[in-house]
Amino acid sequence: MNEERNEEGGATVGTGYAPEVRERLERDAKEIIGRYPRPRSALLPLLHLVQSVDGYVSDAGHEFCAEMLGLSKAEVVGVSTFYTMYKRKPMGDYHVGVCINTLCAVMGGDQIWDELSEHAGVGHDEVTPDGKISLERLECNAACDFAPVMMVNWEFFDNQTPESAKQLVEDLKAGKDVSPTRGPKKLCTFKEASRVLAGLPDGQAGDGPSAAGASLEGLKVAKANGWKAPEPS
Repeated sequence: MNEERNEEGGATVGTGYAPEVRERLERDAKEIIGRYPRPRSALLPLLHLVQSVDGYVSDAGHEFCAEMLGLSKAEVVGVSTFYTMYKRKPMGDYHVGVCINTLCAVMGGDQIWDELSEHAGVGHDEVTPDGKISLERLECNAACDFAPVMMVNWEFFDNQTPESAKQLVEDLKAGKDVSPTRGPKKLCTFKEASRVLAGLPDGQAGDGPSAAGASLEGLKVAKANGWKAPEPS
């Protein structure tokens, strides 16, 4: 069968995967599926897996997941289109999310989004012409104590301003080394992040700082006052 390929050797819409890519996908998929009592439980990580190859969940990715899990393609598409973390078209190497939920918004998230979108020249789930940057309006990043917060390939960038957000994007486009506020020192690409979310670690899980600063203030107050959580009844 003749197969079209993208630059990474993956699939384009309506085609299968190149043999060497298919072999690697099957090997990784079988490892992931083996962790679950029922194969269909592995659908979410498998969607991340195919996204790590194509940069989005392609038609071939839907078909691959369906085949590996014994599901219909319609079942797979129904799940992938429900969750915003699965993309329907290729994203940039660095997928930049700006939180616009309540606390981040009132702390400046809306202004960051407006200025950053204008600066980059793209809107929600759109990609810059060079393929480097895509933007997303995110709801909650679960980091309200560091508002306003942005994420790049799901790594945290805390206490942002319009100026720092625009500088971050310029640094990413220029290929400069950029470190998240918390987490690994090395920022991976969107495809690499998708592979990690599939359950295939990159060895960086323990790198960099984790909870700190504002996240620990409540714990400090509790310890200073001798407060303890109530015992379960």
